[in-house]
Amino acid sequence: MMIKRMLSVGLFCAVMTFTVPVLDVQAAETKIGVMNIQQVLLESTAGKAARDAFEKKAQELQAMFQVEEDELMALQQEIEKKSSAWSQETKDAKVREYQKKGRDLQIKTDDARAELKQLQDREIEPILKNLQVVVEDYAKKEGYTAILDSKAGVLFFDDNIDLSDKMVQELNKQTEK
Repeated sequence: MMIKRMLSVGLFCAVMTFTVPVLDVQAAETKIGVMNIQQVLLESTAGKAARDAFEKKAQELQAMFQVEEDELMALQQEIEKKSSAWSQETKDAKVREYQKKGRDLQIKTDDARAELKQLQDREIEPILKNLQVVVEDYAKKEGYTAILDSKAGVLFFDDNIDLSDKMVQELNKQTEK
């Protein structure tokens, strides 16, 4: 019985010897922050410039297509108003013209969307690269274990750990250099 007790105490001491250092490592402070990447992009100086370039191009394309959209609408109204007075051949020709113009406009619109997407990617990519560097540097400097995107699966966080405004400031500093 005495031997069993000594073995139990010895085993307990051995387990505690290996467990206590692990507990000490786990007891180190975990510092977590969150940020809203979309907010940082929209509020940063570089993000605002990218958004302005994107909106300017979108307005240019919209103005370019407005004339064609107006022509298409005018042709539709003409078909609706005058089709009863036209021969079947004339009606068919006008309907084909309307359909062709509609397809052409749709193709141009799709091309414009692709162009806008490329512009957006081209403008945003360098900002995201800079932001990655800024976040890593800030996290190391301030002792963060992790900084998470608040819109990527974080269900709850205390506003005290939201670093979005700080990241906007840090990104602005980085891009002003």
